[in-house]
Amino acid sequence: MYELVEPIGLLPYTADEPNETMFALGFTDYWDTYFAGRAAPLGQAGPEVVDALFYNFAPGEVARHIPKVWRTTTPEAAIAARRQGCANALRRILADRIAEPAFARTTELLLKAATSAPCEGRPMYAALRALPLPDDVAIRFFHAGSLLREHRGDGHIVALMSEGIGRTEAHVLAALDMDMPAEKFGRIHHLPAAQLAAVIDGLRDRGLIGDDGWLSEQGRAVKQRIEALTDELAAKPYAGLAAGELAELIAALEPVAKVLIAAQD
Repeated sequence: MYELVEPIGLLPYTADEPNETMFALGFTDYWDTYFAGRAAPLGQAGPEVVDALFYNFAPGEVARHIPKVWRTTTPEAAIAARRQGCANALRRILADRIAEPAFARTTELLLKAATSAPCEGRPMYAALRALPLPDDVAIRFFHAGSLLREHRGDGHIVALMSEGIGRTEAHVLAALDMDMPAEKFGRIHHLPAAQLAAVIDGLRDRGLIGDDGWLSEQGRAVKQRIEALTDELAAKPYAGLAAGELAELIAALEPVAKVLIAAQD
């Protein structure tokens, strides 16, 4: 389900249309649109709260955008712009498929799953769940995908913390697990060399990185446990579907996900 739903949740970061609608609000910096769009369901929460809930940004990065973005727009306007931009992208990518009854059925199954899980201990998911459900089918489809992505993200943070993996350490583990030097990984390559080296040294001191600079056997085991627990914690929404409905949803999402992935830049 992660592989089928993730392309929907990634629309704000892989399509041009969400950037266009967010820039139309007055933004000129991509990361301002990221923080305004994703944090908007939290209202005008301070940087400390957003930093804690997002978890994976280096110290000080959130504070460069929150609360500054709310001098440009409001949370309500950011939510509307992000939703509309993603709906525009879906209509471009999926074309006539959007108007088909089968797409409406898929959307309702996806939304049923996305609103079936408990909110306790899931702050980002809970914030998104508190928003009114949109009427437009394309926006409903994107909203359902976003709910499932934030639900999984909340669980992923639990999994990281259960293994004592800090926010920047998580990116180092992800990079090395993909056989990529941490210094080349997009989410942390911009950090000062000394800061990133200190994170890597800390993981090496704990035995998670070997002397060769790559994940040790222990490090790979930790990464595998994190991913396994993330999957386990992400399963709850789909328990809200009957067996036949889940099979139907999987079959319907497979071709859609394939098209969305092919359209990613």
